Amino acid sequence: MFEKVLIANRGEIALRVHRACKEMGIATVAVHSTADANAMHVRLADESVCIGPPQASKSYLNIQAIISAADITNADAIHPGYGFLSENAKFAEIVLQHNMTFIGPKPEHIRLMGDKIAAKKAVMEAGIPVVPGSDGGVTSDAEAKKVAKAIGYPLLVKAAAGGGGRGMKVARGADQLSEALSTARAEARAAFGDDAVYLEKYLERPRHIEIQIVADSKGHVAHLGERDCSLQRRHQKILEEAPSPALNAEKRAEIGDITAKAIKKLGYLGVGTVEYLYEDGEFYFIEMNTRLQVEHPVTEMITGLDLVREQIRIADGASLSFKQSEVKFLGHAIECRINAENAETFAPSPGTISNYHPPGGLGVRLDSGIYAGYQIPPYYDSLIGKLIVHGRDRNECMMRLRRALDEMVVTGIDTTLPLFRRLLLEADIVDGDYHIHWLEDYLSREAG
Repeated sequence: MFEKVLIANRGEIALRVHRACKEMGIATVAVHSTADANAMHVRLADESVCIGPPQASKSYLNIQAIISAADITNADAIHPGYGFLSENAKFAEIVLQHNMTFIGPKPEHIRLMGDKIAAKKAVMEAGIPVVPGSDGGVTSDAEAKKVAKAIGYPLLVKAAAGGGGRGMKVARGADQLSEALSTARAEARAAFGDDAVYLEKYLERPRHIEIQIVADSKGHVAHLGERDCSLQRRHQKILEEAPSPALNAEKRAEIGDITAKAIKKLGYLGVGTVEYLYEDGEFYFIEMNTRLQVEHPVTEMITGLDLVREQIRIADGASLSFKQSEVKFLGHAIECRINAENAETFAPSPGTISNYHPPGGLGVRLDSGIYAGYQIPPYYDSLIGKLIVHGRDRNECMMRLRRALDEMVVTGIDTTLPLFRRLLLEADIVDGDYHIHWLEDYLSREAG
């Protein structure tokens, strides 16, 4: 087993990886920018190395600085967390070239799934259902109009590279297609340095369902059920739950089995998530995330498995610690992403936390690195914590989550806690009857 792991990330995910390492007897190295010198993961790690100024491009995205930090601390392996360099195939290759282990998938799979057009073709050949769309990128308006006529409106123009909702535009008719194409290309070029786009059928009221998979180097692949990530704002998830209120055991087993078999055909290694849109009983592939997901704790809560521990073991060459037949889904779990944002305007709210009280009690987990006196820097993602609650069933989970949200106190900055307190009183949320456009519709009504 590894003796020392460098954690190439920050915030709650860096702390999450640190905790898993310590429980496995592995020493940790934290890297940090000057803005994160007092971050909790830096305080708790066995060693820490400052890798640059606050700007992510000069610190957390600085491959040379991270590799140097690993070299000088004699780290055996690097865990990238999520975001930053976690899906950067070049970074994974460089780690391997320096005789260290990258705790993640093979570089070729990161590269493959990072290209949405190539990924769609690969999974389709492996047996995964996909959204009807263009066979590849569309290079001209004329070509796009021809493809659009075959697919039918409404349709979605999507960037071939990247994600997070950038480079995505809806065209509801032929009169909107040219503008959607030019806007999506411009956004994709600015965000990813690649303006390639492709077309997909736009589904009106789908749910966002993702399947968690785990694969080792011995050819064993297992799925850990689904997460429902349909509550989104601007294509960004804010609440996730498992199991999905929309699926029964038969559908769960069906899509889980299809996904696991396809991933085995691809020869994938490590943890990963295959994301689908689900509408009218049908699943359609969106993308695959070749990393640990933000929302992985809801899966851990209903399976009792430690996904980060499994990641580390697999990277060290071990087999899965369980068989598919041993995976049991117990109860229900929901995660709320708590952001340092105004709950009405969603404007970022960096600043110093004056008071902090985390919720507790049976079935309550809070993944966060904040504390009273901690200063939220303005340079990074606004996520400050994830509140995850487990219950014997969905109703108990919802009631427990309401209680936990009421207990949680964070002052000195704005947070999205008030939004979640409101949402959990909405009948559609209580009933589990929502889709990927529900939240934006709700916010529009509230603002109107």
